[in-house]
Amino acid sequence: MIYFVTGGAGFIGSNFLKTFVPRHSEHTFVNVDCLTYSANLMNLEDIQDCDNYRFEGVDITDYEALEGLFQKYSPDVIVHFAAESHVDRSIVSPRRFIETNIIGTFNLLELARHYWKDDYQNKLFHHVSTDEVYGSLGKEGYFEETTPYDPSSPYSSSKASSDHLVRAYGRTYGLQFTLTNCSNNYGPYQFPEKLIPLMIRNILSGKPLPVYGKGENVRDWLYVVDHCEAIWTVMEKGERGESYNIGGNNERTNMEVINALCHIVSEITGKEVEDYLGLIKFVEDRPGHDLRYAINASKMRNELGWEPKETFESGMRKTVKWYVDNQEWVESVCSGEYQKWIEKNYKNRER
Repeated sequence: MIYFVTGGAGFIGSNFLKTFVPRHSEHTFVNVDCLTYSANLMNLEDIQDCDNYRFEGVDITDYEALEGLFQKYSPDVIVHFAAESHVDRSIVSPRRFIETNIIGTFNLLELARHYWKDDYQNKLFHHVSTDEVYGSLGKEGYFEETTPYDPSSPYSSSKASSDHLVRAYGRTYGLQFTLTNCSNNYGPYQFPEKLIPLMIRNILSGKPLPVYGKGENVRDWLYVVDHCEAIWTVMEKGERGESYNIGGNNERTNMEVINALCHIVSEITGKEVEDYLGLIKFVEDRPGHDLRYAINASKMRNELGWEPKETFESGMRKTVKWYVDNQEWVESVCSGEYQKWIEKNYKNRER
C-alpha cells in the first residue's frame, strides 16, 4: 500500500514515520511536506535511506502540485498531519491557519474524491485533529466523541472546520475516513515554541520561564509515540466514518508541568532545583485561553484495545533526556526568525 503522510517532517508526523517506516517494509510511505519553520528533515535522518520512504516537498495548499503527486504515486491511504498548530501564532496571524488547515484539507479531500471515486471501499482518509475543537471544560467532566464543537481560537476554529469537511465528504460522497482528536502531545522533535520544549530549553540556558496567567490552565498530556500507535490502531481496526478521542490520562496544570520539568532537569544536571524554579515569570494571559481540556479515551480502550504506555512521569523523563542529549538539534531549529517572533510576542507581556 502507498501511504501519503502529510506534514511528515513535523513533530508528530516525523515520529509517526520513524515508528512505522522500519516496521512496515511492505508499505511505501510518501512524506508530503513543504517544510515550514517547524518542520525539519533532520528529524528523519534515521529513515531517509529506507527503500520504502519517499520525500516530496509540496505545500498542500497547492492543488496542482498535489494532483501531480496523486498521479505519480496513486496513494491508498492519506494520513493527514499537516497543519499550522500554534495557538499564539493563530491569534497574531490567522491567515496561514485558514489556508493550510482548511484549504489544504479541502484540496486533499477533493483529490481523494476524484481519484478514489471508483474504489472508495479500499481507500482511507485519516484526519488527525485536536481536542481544542471542543472548547473549554470547567473543573469537572471530559470531552467525549459526541461533545459539541465550541472552538475558541483561530487555530481550533480552523481545525474544527477541517473536521467538518472530512465528515461531509464521508456523508456526501462516500469517502472512507477515520478521525482522531488528541490531547496535548509532547516528546522528541517538538519545535521549541510549545510549552514543554520551550521550558526545557529555557531551564537549560537559565532564561525566564514565561507562564500565562497563574499557570492554572489544565491539559491532558499524551506522549507522541503513544499517539502515533493510537493512530495506526484506528486506521487498522477503527470503524470507517467514526471519530476517536486519544488521551494520555495525564491531566496537569501548566505549573505542575513546569515544576516537574525543573525537578527532572535538576536531577540530570545536579544543580539546585530552586535555581530553576526561580526562573518562573508570570506573563499576561493570552486571549481566549481555555481553562481545561480532558479526554475520555474509553472508546479507544473498549473498542480498539489501545491505551497509552507512558505515564506522565516516564514520558517526561524520556522527553527531558532527549532534549538534554540533543541540544544541537534544538539550537539548529531555533533560527533568527524564530527568535524575532518570540521577542515580538512575549517581551511586552510580563506582569
